[in-house]
Amino acid sequence: MSDTEGTRPEQSDAEAAAAAPIPPTPSPAPEPAVDTAAARPPLPEISAAEAASATAPTVPVAPATGESFGPAATGPTAPLWGTPAAPAPKKKSGATRAVGLLVAAAIVGGAAGLGGAAAGMTLWSPKGTTSAASGPTTVTVNDTSSVNQTTAVAAKVVPSVVTISAESGQSAGTGSGVILTADGYVVTNTHVVTLDGATANATLKVTTSDGHIYDATVVGTDPTYDLAVIKLTGASGLTPITFGDSSKLNVGDQTIAVGAPLGLSNTVTNGIVSALNRSIEIASSAPSSSGSSGGDTQQGQQSPFQFDFGQGQTQTSTTSTIKISVIQTDAAINPGNSGGALVDSSGQLIGINVAIAGTGSSTSGTQSGNIGVGFSIPSDIVKRITNELIQNGKATHGLLGASVQDSANVTGATISGAYVADVTSGGPAAAAGLQKGDIITEFNGQPVTGAVDLTAEVRALAAGAKASLTYVRDGASHTVDVTLGSLS
Repeated sequence: MSDTEGTRPEQSDAEAAAAAPIPPTPSPAPEPAVDTAAARPPLPEISAAEAASATAPTVPVAPATGESFGPAATGPTAPLWGTPAAPAPKKKSGATRAVGLLVAAAIVGGAAGLGGAAAGMTLWSPKGTTSAASGPTTVTVNDTSSVNQTTAVAAKVVPSVVTISAESGQSAGTGSGVILTADGYVVTNTHVVTLDGATANATLKVTTSDGHIYDATVVGTDPTYDLAVIKLTGASGLTPITFGDSSKLNVGDQTIAVGAPLGLSNTVTNGIVSALNRSIEIASSAPSSSGSSGGDTQQGQQSPFQFDFGQGQTQTSTTSTIKISVIQTDAAINPGNSGGALVDSSGQLIGINVAIAGTGSSTSGTQSGNIGVGFSIPSDIVKRITNELIQNGKATHGLLGASVQDSANVTGATISGAYVADVTSGGPAAAAGLQKGDIITEFNGQPVTGAVDLTAEVRALAAGAKASLTYVRDGASHTVDVTLGSLS
């Protein structure tokens, strides 16, 4: 019986055989092309129809056209490859239990000991040397008819992200980094290059996305915001990242994280911006805790999070902490992603991955993993600090000159904010007219809900920067200008 409707005259077997169409002989699938060249042709603007008919299995990657370590391009961005597919609806978690643990997003291995085995794969040798897992050196595209926007963004960004291996004695770990300049300046986290604060002299090896290996030296570290810049020895022709404007992000914007979770280089995950204007308190990764809090101290309140180095070693009451402003994302971030890129839907850098949250303490020799709550340092802060590190070997940070605590812990307080417990005589806060008992509710246009928020925003600015500050005194709101001091 035919698949078509209606009837037709009966045919003999010979007639049926003669009338039947001869099926075409299938062509063998083209062999995937692997692009190992250091520079590739620019990513073309093509239509969806052209993308569907393309036969090349590898998405072209735009070559380095000079240093892009500067202001982001303005104006709307066209899709990088054809028409972007509609994002799949995301399932929202209904869990209400509090997040109780911040972990290093960040470094696989570390000073606390060797470990980090995943899926039965041994990532470390007995002596602590790193052993990179084999994997792709380019973005693989097997079906060019279904290339989507994430694929194109990955092809653009992967060449700008590196894997960093750090070793010191019997301790070792891996993290990620982002290329700033064609001649080899790379931004990462301080805790990556110091093995979570264990050493100031780790031996660094850097592997680019196409498999080239470089020695690297530390240009400067900034433990106050957990950022560092390293320089690759003898590098040239690298692909710098393009910076985006993190101040223009919206909750719900697409995010893509690129890095080396668990040592797996060139890994791409995607999600959204889950929250903005978030501040977290984590352990300092400075090799020595000689720095002071600079007067913006938090009294009577401990961080609701503990910082985990990824090997079961959690912070103690003697561990110094830092307060940083972050972007919250649900893009999967795991140990080893630290220092890697968080980019937007056009492939521009919007953050450097720094930490993840966990729901409980890890046991010795195990790593906490992604639960959909990750944190990245905004690109606007990254740009300022890395520029200073490259130019001066160190970065500056603002100082308000006031001891603060959460107003929620102060008897009689009726609004949330940073309660001024003390003001340093002759300091910036005193010069601006702040007094003990004031509650700071806004700093430089950002809402302040507690002491961590205020400290993170103050530290994000350079020494000597000018800012506006809103506080409440006796039920009345006041806004003043303040010139920040320098954190020593």
